[in-house]
Amino acid sequence: MRTADRHPGPPGGLRYTDAGPGGRVGVGRGPRLPYTWAMRPAVLLPLVFAAASAAASAAASTSGSLSASPAATPAAPAAPAKPASAVLKVEEGYVDAGKGVLIYWKAFGEGTPLLILHGGPGASHDYLLPGLAPLARHHRLVFIDERGSGRSPRLDDPKLYTLASMADDVEAVRLALRLGKVHLMGHSCGGNIALAYALKYPGSLLSLHLASTFASTRKMNEALARIKAAMPAESRKRLDELEAAGLFGKGKPWERGPYPAEYMTLAWGDGYFPYLYGERPDPNWDPQANGAGFSWELYREMWGEKGEFVISGNLASFEVEDRLGEIRVPTLVTVGDHDECDPSMSRTMHERIPGSRLVVLANAGHMTFVDQPALFLSAVDSFLAGVDGKAEARQAR
Repeated sequence: MRTADRHPGPPGGLRYTDAGPGGRVGVGRGPRLPYTWAMRPAVLLPLVFAAASAAASAAASTSGSLSASPAATPAAPAAPAKPASAVLKVEEGYVDAGKGVLIYWKAFGEGTPLLILHGGPGASHDYLLPGLAPLARHHRLVFIDERGSGRSPRLDDPKLYTLASMADDVEAVRLALRLGKVHLMGHSCGGNIALAYALKYPGSLLSLHLASTFASTRKMNEALARIKAAMPAESRKRLDELEAAGLFGKGKPWERGPYPAEYMTLAWGDGYFPYLYGERPDPNWDPQANGAGFSWELYREMWGEKGEFVISGNLASFEVEDRLGEIRVPTLVTVGDHDECDPSMSRTMHERIPGSRLVVLANAGHMTFVDQPALFLSAVDSFLAGVDGKAEARQAR
């Protein structure tokens, strides 16, 4: 487990850089909810927050270096309105996305819609709950199970599992549920779908949240290779042997679709676990149970069949770093400081998306909303409240 980048400190703290008009950079600390922006001396605390406008990006470094010089105090976003009812009723159903594709959806909460995309690829929305449920106090959360995943029926042809088709499914859900413009959050590989959607349907978005994800599979494969190299030698040796022998189509009929149980334990236990959690490891984490709910046909088509530490399926062609400058909606980028999706990739997305904000959660892995729930939810609530407040101000004019 990497520890060099961790910044322990008192709970409830905030550390950020704010490169606003004029390129001034400052450091501040405030309570978790709501954020305050009173300027104080620099300290190391559990959250690193970087905000850079396109005009100031050249003036302010996004590499983590900070200036102690004071900056103008930004106005704090308005506090979100309280929900009209203490009861958050859950609705669910299916959207017919066309061509035989049915997309399962679940919604609850009040306020502007926040559409949330899970990772995997081939997992379901279930792992995002109850972690993200508190966001429903101020927004209508809309979760989906992507095509062929979770409660969405599998497709006959695995070739139909692509990022482009999944982005189209998101638009079909938005239109069918009459959501209007939405906030869009994508976690892990769900962030890949969110990026594909933002580039194709920019007019449908209020904001974009890229959570522990990547814009370049080439860089993600480099990060995965480093994770594998850091495994205990004996575990890595056995993992290499299993990969060399082939991972699929072996054993009894029900064992031929997923990874072998031994491989799941090595890859998702010895390999991934140090990069999944930090502050609050899941005491119920079971690598083999993690594979039980996967859509394995989808996973093999998109991630590939060479194992966990190289993406060789159709996701291998996902390279959109050069297009990030086309994204013009408010964007939040969040990542754990020892995330499976290496923080350097989030910094690059932040640098290339005009006006984006970067939040790096200390002592957090890939499951940031589990490791640092209060800080994660505070950052997201603050971001969304700011976007909603600006939208309301424009409508009032």
